[in-house]
Amino acid sequence: MNSISANLNVMIKASEKASKVLIRDFGEIEKLQVSKKGPSDFVTNSDIKAEKIIIEELKKARPNYSILSEENGAENNKDKNNTWIIDPIDGTINFLHGIPHFAISIALKSNEEIISGLIFDPIKNEIFFAEKENGAFFNNHKIRVSKKNELNNCLFATGGKTKQEPDLPYRKSGCAALDMAYVAAGRYDGYFQHDLNLWDIAAGLILVKEAGGVLNEIDLNNNKNIKIIASSPDINSKLLEKLNNF
Repeated sequence: MNSISANLNVMIKASEKASKVLIRDFGEIEKLQVSKKGPSDFVTNSDIKAEKIIIEELKKARPNYSILSEENGAENNKDKNNTWIIDPIDGTINFLHGIPHFAISIALKSNEEIISGLIFDPIKNEIFFAEKENGAFFNNHKIRVSKKNELNNCLFATGGKTKQEPDLPYRKSGCAALDMAYVAAGRYDGYFQHDLNLWDIAAGLILVKEAGGVLNEIDLNNNKNIKIIASSPDINSKLLEKLNNF
């Protein structure tokens, strides 16, 4: 593998430090204090603690970079061309129910494009990361999207509500970040979902792209209500046909 940038190294260290809190708290789910944040959206002490650690670590290394995070929102600092995009726990509801399928997601947006991203699953100790023009990796091994070309042989991921039942083999895992990481690694053949937030999918965008996948165009200045369709290039046109009314 090619050497990683200083920025990605900082992101990895921040996620590893925050993961210690999540692993400990995940083992004591019944003791967590939970506050209702929305109809199906919760925030836990773990979310807040993990986000605080990540921001502190990133700020130590890059004090001028701006920040967009799930809990704290937007923080515009001196350097507005570089923004960390952070989701301390993607898959919070899984976390709350003791389901070991959630992840830390950190991306770096520079001059209106995502140039690096990582998705770290602390329970399985799986880290997916990518940098612009440097490839996508899983635990330091290079990854590529699936090579399947028949939809019936594929497995897709989605989440949230769909307008109509898609005529596709799919799963709902409850973690958008890992869904996209799994597409990049060829575990899933594609992923589609409505009403996402930028911090859910920012790191996944570059992972899929650098793993050879294709995505619909995403406006990175829009933080909410994002629609995404990601897949390998071999099945993309067939998938788009199936998702015509998506």
